[in-house]
Amino acid sequence: MTCVSRIKSARAGALRFLRRFATNTRGNIAVMSALVLPALVGTFGLGTEAVSWYATARSAQNAADSAAIAAASNAGANYTTEALAVAARYGFVNGQGGATVTAANNQPCPSGAASNCYKVTVSKSLPLLLAGVVGYRGNATLSGAPAQKVTASSVALQGISPRPYCVLALASSGTTPALRTNGAPKADLAGCNVMSNTASTCNGHNLNADHGDAHTTDGGCGVIQTDNVATVPDPYAALVDSVPANTCGSYPQEPTKKNQPALQPPNLLWGIQAWSGTVQICGDVQLTGPVTVNTDSNGAVLVIQNGQLDTNGFTLQTSNGSALTVVFSGTAGAYTHAPTGGGTIDIAAPTSGAWSGVAMYQDPRLTEGLDISAAGNSPTWDITGLVYLPHASVTFSGAVNKASNGKSCFVLVADNLLVNGTGNILAHGECPQAGLGMPSSPQPSRGLLVL
Repeated sequence: MTCVSRIKSARAGALRFLRRFATNTRGNIAVMSALVLPALVGTFGLGTEAVSWYATARSAQNAADSAAIAAASNAGANYTTEALAVAARYGFVNGQGGATVTAANNQPCPSGAASNCYKVTVSKSLPLLLAGVVGYRGNATLSGAPAQKVTASSVALQGISPRPYCVLALASSGTTPALRTNGAPKADLAGCNVMSNTASTCNGHNLNADHGDAHTTDGGCGVIQTDNVATVPDPYAALVDSVPANTCGSYPQEPTKKNQPALQPPNLLWGIQAWSGTVQICGDVQLTGPVTVNTDSNGAVLVIQNGQLDTNGFTLQTSNGSALTVVFSGTAGAYTHAPTGGGTIDIAAPTSGAWSGVAMYQDPRLTEGLDISAAGNSPTWDITGLVYLPHASVTFSGAVNKASNGKSCFVLVADNLLVNGTGNILAHGECPQAGLGMPSSPQPSRGLLVL
């Protein structure tokens, strides 16, 4: 073969090889994989890390929310410590592992109307892993290397909730302490809160009351004791407008030696009394036997003008489905406007109408003959509802139980109160069902998220 022929043959072979190479698809996937693998790895890594960032952000938000609530609930000098401790429970320890936790008080509230909110910010820097393959450099650094920082913030405000009181010493006379005990080793006001509009002093026994509040200094009253509480306005004074006008004039009190002279027949009660609306009796009222009061569903109001209620060793009781309010009213003078005598007052207050929830009411316009020296003892009190004695000095000794035919609710409001020896308020907590809005004051409570 000539030289020319060899050249032509070689060229033809080369062309055939190139044609086969050009049409051969084997190995394309490997080549393409080599070209796109870095992008795939980077994209997969970025997606995986984004999920991690999102999960961390959610945890950080939960930590910020809980820490802000804790700070607002604490609302004291160590609110920051409280917030940091709560955030740490979520795994965000300030200054460790790229985490930063800050807490601040006196922050603007979202409403713009106040600046007493608490703000907590939780952040954490996470190292970049595969995301850097596609050139993502993050938004922070961690130990000198690129990192992704996630941040969550939360704002909370200390909540306010009403604290109801089963005992309120109004101290309108200026008496201080307006709530005090005389030893009272057996007193048990568990489940109740007590309030004095001046000071309170409980020596040697805290009454077992859940909260003891005082406008000035609470001296040992209550399991939890709080000073400098705002005074509680008299919530029942306006009921005086529902007291009927006194049309009786002057009526004598019951003599020291009973029945000499005897009270008039309308003033002597015994047996079944069917009452409705307002029943007014002038002068002292005395039981001469057990009395059961029957009323319609609206109850009745017994208004005693210029007189006392002498149970005289007997029981005054409302029947099942009946309700009664006893009102002491009249004119200023040498009268007694209070219950007295042995026996028992066993009455349930109305659950609707002007006197809803009120079992006993001393007219706040009265200024004399109001004090009670043996409340709950002589006579015994089995009462559902409010006993309102706004200008009376009261000594409370004995157990107050619910009425036989009433709900478990009892509230005592007096000018000042001495708990002497015993002093129990038994089986309570049903004042809403009994129709009584209890006296209360707004008190700090658990923090509330506002942002």
